[in-house]
Amino acid sequence: MSTLLVTGASGQLGQLVLKALEGTSHTVIAGSRDPSKLTTTFTTRTVDFDAPDTLTEAFAGVDHLLLISTDALAVPGQRLKQHTAAVEAAKAAGVKHIVYTSLPNAEPGNKITFAPDHYGTEQAIKASGIAHTILRNDWYIENLLMSLPHALDTGAFYTSAPDGRVAYVAREDAARAAAAALTDALEGTFTITGPEALTYGEVVALASDITGKPVNVIAVTDEQYKGGLQQAGLPGFVADMLTSAEAAIRAGQLDGVTHAVQTLTGQAPKTVKDVLSALLK
Repeated sequence: MSTLLVTGASGQLGQLVLKALEGTSHTVIAGSRDPSKLTTTFTTRTVDFDAPDTLTEAFAGVDHLLLISTDALAVPGQRLKQHTAAVEAAKAAGVKHIVYTSLPNAEPGNKITFAPDHYGTEQAIKASGIAHTILRNDWYIENLLMSLPHALDTGAFYTSAPDGRVAYVAREDAARAAAAALTDALEGTFTITGPEALTYGEVVALASDITGKPVNVIAVTDEQYKGGLQQAGLPGFVADMLTSAEAAIRAGQLDGVTHAVQTLTGQAPKTVKDVLSALLK
């Protein structure tokens, strides 16, 4: 049996990965900057990406490493620095296989502000010579809750990408895919999506059907969209990020539907309707 380590195990995705790994015959280690935040029966270990000198020891004895991308987006370059340090430490520690959570179409030309972090990390992993699995997770369905409740309350959903489509995936399905890739050590690059690509209009229609609240989709420019986010009090880097995501959606960079979840887990992914029906009631 192998020893598996999940970084970012106290985060939303990390917790679901640990749940998906329950019952495995492998040894599982839950890694977190603050292990006291972990509520798990698995062994815990301190894994602090901002303390790179400690990472080789943190990865000692690990065969398969799940590197969940961090949320360090406020400072340009910080996340890539964290990830690169983790990859270097994994190589030094003798890790045999890395699973990394990336972004669809992470190559240069992706319009999302943080895409270079993912591309740079992918390149670092490939250059390390360590066997690897890249999981390019599409937008989580759960992320829609950042905007849908307000839209349902006000009757208006603002977007600068009204005709673009996104192959939304449930976070739980992404977690199951990560757990499967970690335990099976299946190498390659997989884009992790749900079973369909929807426009905002189709998403809003589903939300309206579920709640009985009518919502109109209102098309705006990127400038207007960003301005609205800033007026709502979001930090500048978040407003930039979300506006860049709208541009990526318009460009069709998040609309590709794959069967990767089914391939990796043997189970079909949930639909947007499945997830929203549970979250909005």
